[in-house]
Amino acid sequence: MSQIPFAAAAYETLLVDQPRPGVGRITLNRPRVMNAYSFAMTQELLAALATYRDDDDLRALILTGAGTRAFCTGGDISGADPEHSARVRTQPMGHGREMREGMQAVAIALRGLDKPTVAMIRGYAVAGGLALAMACDFRFGAASARLGDTSGKVGLLPDEGGAWLFPRAMGLDRALRMTLLSEIYDAPRAAGLGLLTEVVADDDLEETTLAFAGALAARAPLAVRLTKMMMGRAAGLSLEESVADAQMAVMIANPSADVREGLKAFFEKRPPKFEGR
Repeated sequence: MSQIPFAAAAYETLLVDQPRPGVGRITLNRPRVMNAYSFAMTQELLAALATYRDDDDLRALILTGAGTRAFCTGGDISGADPEHSARVRTQPMGHGREMREGMQAVAIALRGLDKPTVAMIRGYAVAGGLALAMACDFRFGAASARLGDTSGKVGLLPDEGGAWLFPRAMGLDRALRMTLLSEIYDAPRAAGLGLLTEVVADDDLEETTLAFAGALAARAPLAVRLTKMMMGRAAGLSLEESVADAQMAVMIANPSADVREGLKAFFEKRPPKFEGR
């Protein structure tokens, strides 16, 4: 059965498009609640990420939020879906199952992708919204963006992956301080703490992020995917194990048509045209 093209899929809580050749974009589309996620949104995110993963014509992904107020403010605690909330409360271990099958699954899916992802952040990225951004490979933030973990304000936890993601980005002491004191940082401070890759003037954010994603998409797909896999695994490996990984990857990359094209383009002094073969 043929797969629906990435940009042709229809969702209730997301917008998907392809703003540049090789670049997909997923926009969280609940601006009235500052793009807070519902369980339905997590299921649509999982579907959209799977479509991106399986589409070889897409080589980079931008994840962003609709409007200018927020990237995502975490889980929707407004009670807007009482039927779903009732099901969670009445099931044994219901809250844990909701997290496991919801935003935790999204964070794992994002981290597991072997193609690059870029979070484009306007406004607030807090609590689970910050975890969602940190699950991406890169984070470009508007100068007016605000990032932090507010879950503790209402007695909630960094349970969407933040307990793993935050300390790896900013160190354990800083992550604990942010979460335990529910701190929110402006964009320059967030960048200094490791939460943002780059701070961009508000008016330039979209074009800068698109240009960056486009540059990623223009690179040799096999090399990009193998490099991401190698670096993602390396933190849990010894040097000996990591270079053994590299030996396996070299046997895929070095004989590829992309390497032949890259070398030919280098000597012909022209941009290469990589096809991922």
